[in-house]
This record gives sequence, structure tokens and C-alpha cells, in this order.
Amino acid sequence: MTQTSISSPAALAEKLAATGYLADEGLATTCYLALSMERPLLLEGEPGTGKTSLAEALAQVFGLPLIRLQCYEGIDASQALYDWDFTAQILHLRSVEAGGGAGMSVAELEHSLYDKRFLLARPILKALQQSPAVLLIDEIDRADDEFEAFLLEVLSTYQVSIPEFGTVRADIAPIVVLTSNRTRDLHDALKRRCLYHWIDHPGLAREVEIVRTRLPQVPALLAEQVVRVVQQIRATDDVLKPPGVAETLDWARALHQLGRAELDLASAAASIGALCKYREDTERVSAALSRMLG
Repeated sequence: MTQTSISSPAALAEKLAATGYLADEGLATTCYLALSMERPLLLEGEPGTGKTSLAEALAQVFGLPLIRLQCYEGIDASQALYDWDFTAQILHLRSVEAGGGAGMSVAELEHSLYDKRFLLARPILKALQQSPAVLLIDEIDRADDEFEAFLLEVLSTYQVSIPEFGTVRADIAPIVVLTSNRTRDLHDALKRRCLYHWIDHPGLAREVEIVRTRLPQVPALLAEQVVRVVQQIRATDDVLKPPGVAETLDWARALHQLGRAELDLASAAASIGALCKYREDTERVSAALSRMLG
């Protein structure tokens, strides 16, 4: 299957749902347009709202490899693009020397050091070489301005020039998904290159549907009770990190693992570590569970 074989946002939403990813109309439309226009898709939202999971679902829908670049503070172009296998190059030099130079000139020897077999492809170069592929650039907001500028150039042409090797160009543009938790604002130049969508926490009915779809083994009553508590937690300003859908699924899975068919105070308190990841949040939510389950 190719991107062009998807005829509408509704058809894409149906394909995504078959993988267990439930996209609302707005997200399905933006994603469909990004695919049909061959534009990168920039997803922003709170952690745990399904940004990364969408890239994984797209790879599954189209049967493509998922190549992930995890951004972090201080990441530079070489860590995202390519590097040379210095150890292998040294061994190659020694091998040539041991063989008496094999009649190679200095220029030929230098050229042989930058053969494809010594090139270590990092995620972006790998995506260009293996395209079609899904390239996930995760948490781009953690990187700095210089890395954004580099990324903008690559995403504009889908090619990179390696001085010692030549130009690597993608025959087919990869599906590019960028995610951001909005810890900082991204530059307008990068945003203009992408189609943008903000993923919010789902409403009650949709989140219950997500749990039932992803965890069909969880009883319907337990799924609804878990989601109702999570929705109440998100509605307060007391927690440091509101739980995302990922945490909802973890909690429902944990309760089911404990053999619960419905949510009770004791099992909710005992398994709260699957939902809350800060001590302060654990204490506040545990203290409020009785009221929430009321």
C-alpha cells in the first residue's frame, strides 16, 4: 500500500483504527493532507496523547520501516545524519599497508577510506536511503536552534550532501512525523514547512473506546471506571503531570493483571504507580480516590 492509495481522511482513519489507533476527524484530515501533499506532519500536545503512536500506526498501515530519531539537548547533525566508522577505516589502512599498498596512489587510498561500507548511517540518512519509510523525529522541542535549521534544510529537499561521499537523495519522499511536547516554541520556518496539528487529551467516550480497542481483554465496566477517574484527575490543577492516554492504558492493564473486573479503592491505590509518576501526584491522587470513586 502507498500513501496515494488512501482516498480520503475517512479511509485513513479506518486504516489507522485497524491498527488500534483511533484518530478523530481533525487529526485524520491533517494526516491525510500531509501524506497526499508529501509534507512533514508536526504534532504537538501533552505527553501521552498519542503523537509517537501515530507514526508507529502509519508505519503499520503502509507496511514501512519506522526509523526513529530521538532528539535531546545538544544533539547535532552528525548524530542525526551520518558518521564514519573510524575503527574500520584504520583497519583498512593497516590491511593496505600490509599488502604493500596494492599499487594504490594516495588519492585512490584516500578515496577507498570513504567507501560506502565505512559510512554509518544515522536515522535521517537511513530514512533517505531506505525510503519509502516513516521517519519519526521525536521531541524536536528538546533540540536547539541550530539543529532545527539543519533539519529544515533536509526536509526541504529530502537530500543530504556528504563531502567525502556525494549526495544521497530519497527516490520517494519519506513520511515524516515530528513531535513536540511544547517545552519551547519552534521556529516559524520549521512550522511553515510542516502541516500542524495539536493533539489534545480525548474526551470520555473516545478514551473509553481507545481502551476497549487497545485492551479488549479489559472488562467494559473497568475500562469506563478507569477513564472516569483519569478524566477527573486531568480536570484538576493539583497534579504536576496529568496522566496521558498511555498512562490510562497502563493503569487499566495493571488492574486487569490484578484480576479486577471493576475498580475498587484498595486495588486503585495499590496500582496507582501505573498512573502517576511523581510522588506528589501519587499522594494527592491517592488521597482523592475515595471521592473520585464515590
